[in-house]
Amino acid sequence: MDLNRASLLGRLTRDPEVKTTPTGQNVASVSVATNRAWTDNNGVKQERVEYHNCVLWGKLAEIAGNYLGKGRRVFLEGRIETRDWTGQDGVKRYRTEIVIDNLIMLDSAQKNNFNQNNKEQDTSSEEPKNKKSNEDEIKVEDIPF
Repeated sequence: MDLNRASLLGRLTRDPEVKTTPTGQNVASVSVATNRAWTDNNGVKQERVEYHNCVLWGKLAEIAGNYLGKGRRVFLEGRIETRDWTGQDGVKRYRTEIVIDNLIMLDSAQKNNFNQNNKEQDTSSEEPKNKKSNEDEIKVEDIPF
């Protein structure tokens, strides 16, 4: 049996970029930074940051676009995929991404208008990004986690 699974716990390095495919499917791309700290053989503390390109589809892409932003702490799960294409200069290019199928927002919920009990707060000055109307608003009951 084979397994292609990735789990990340980190922070977004930029706001999600949400687009719609010609078929009407939402897709979002995010970049997540993960840190690793250790002490080397000489007793010197070392740190390394890895950056991960992630892609979210459908409802998860919509949620990411509305509620996530640069610096937010998230837990993401998905599978690793590498896609290739030929650039305009004729050079074949490759990009390895994590296709996300599970998203958990971890840090302060006040940034997305919900408190710890998932009840709306009265923060009229803070609106979710890209909110179009009340009927397009994502309800707590619709969020899959």
